[in-house]
Amino acid sequence: MSRDTSRLKTDIAGMNLSTPLIAASGTFGYGDEHKGLCDLDCLGAIAAKGISLLPRIGNLPPRIHETPSGLLNAIGLENVGVEAFLEDKLPFLAKARPACIVNILGESFDEYAQLSSRLDGIPGIDMLEVNVSCPNVEEGGLSFGVDPDLVAKVTKTVKSATALPVMLKLTPMAGAKLAETALAAQEAGADAISLINTIGAMEIDIERKRPVLGNVSGGLSGPAIRPVALKMVFDVASMVDIPVVGIGGITSARDVIAFLLAGASAVQVGTGLLIDPDLPCTMLDGIEDYMDRHGIARLSDITGALELP
Repeated sequence: MSRDTSRLKTDIAGMNLSTPLIAASGTFGYGDEHKGLCDLDCLGAIAAKGISLLPRIGNLPPRIHETPSGLLNAIGLENVGVEAFLEDKLPFLAKARPACIVNILGESFDEYAQLSSRLDGIPGIDMLEVNVSCPNVEEGGLSFGVDPDLVAKVTKTVKSATALPVMLKLTPMAGAKLAETALAAQEAGADAISLINTIGAMEIDIERKRPVLGNVSGGLSGPAIRPVALKMVFDVASMVDIPVVGIGGITSARDVIAFLLAGASAVQVGTGLLIDPDLPCTMLDGIEDYMDRHGIARLSDITGALELP
């Protein structure tokens, strides 16, 4: 199918995307791993695997387990660290057509500040995505993302250290406080919000009487969490004035359109890419077919167009 890319453009806090599809952090590596496996031009951006100040070795295996309609993972945020990322990984991302979003994670406010400062002004980086689902050592092990005050403080810390657009990646662990954390991020200066991160879950091997993951529990992703993610995106998009990027079990053009109707300006595709690396191109064909059938001229006309009863 011939593709009119001008119809598919979207904007996230000044970052122009050729398509609304973003490879989610942690499922697409650093981009170069997928050379030859998919057409990168079908992606609007790549969110690189989360980067910490120093390298992390992650959790003990097993670290991945398939579940009905989902995937459990407990990778432990393994990554090469910021210096190796800049030297070895960014050159490919900077040359690729999709925009480059660098996902950052820290265990203290100082780490977030140092990371943001180190990445500021580096050519080829278009946005920072701030993972606030990390253990907060300064606050007794509490995840940053479940406390609106901590989300605001992290946001201010990052914004004060960089001129790059900043997107806060929120965790469903915030529960009833999710909308409050989103508003806290917005008021603290966040340029965009992405959600949701994985949902805490576990599985047990009943024959061995042991957890299937070496870390005992992990995060659930994939189609099993899509309806939960869709509602959370709808709730947050209804509350904030900044762009929202939807994440959670998106594996088809129908899923993309549902998240756009719920208020997202773009989506991230994660587990689906592990199943079919060329999924984004198939999705774009389906999105264009939907736009043709409904007489929609621009992608932005879909965002937030849900008709409520």
